[in-house]
Amino acid sequence: MNDGLIDAFRHNAWATEQVIAACRGLSDEQLNSEVAGTFGSIIAMLRHTIGSEGSYYRRLSGETPEWYTEAIETASVDELTAHAADIAGRWERFLQTPFDAERTHVIQWDGNISRDVPSGVILVQCLHHSNEHRTQVCTTLTQIGAPCPQLGVWEFAEETNRAPIHTENAG
Repeated sequence: MNDGLIDAFRHNAWATEQVIAACRGLSDEQLNSEVAGTFGSIIAMLRHTIGSEGSYYRRLSGETPEWYTEAIETASVDELTAHAADIAGRWERFLQTPFDAERTHVIQWDGNISRDVPSGVILVQCLHHSNEHRTQVCTTLTQIGAPCPQLGVWEFAEETNRAPIHTENAG
């Protein structure tokens, strides 16, 4: 039932993993680099992205990841790697069972307005939000002269063999 979402969330997890791997060897100075027009420093964006995924997951599943606390705001790159792997597994399990995409959740909006938001919109927000901040991390990596990974869906499909070579081309 949720088959199409599984690829989308697997790409999301893979892309986050690629960005974290690109940041693994950066110095503290580089991790704290900021570029105008982005959310903040590289490390702040990684923390925010993974922490937000924990929040979206919590809203939809009713389960709170053990690491989803204030500690996410001080997590190291190694801790973020573990948190990202954990949330990827949680999404895999969540998407293995049917859910009501129209079930609404009360979300506080800007201006202190509450809105009824369907589960399907929260899922889209999760993917969009992560992609937006990964792009901002890549912008910052480029500005500081660090290599930036290719995060496209085609790269994901090739690397994970979701797009194998067509048999007529293989021989």
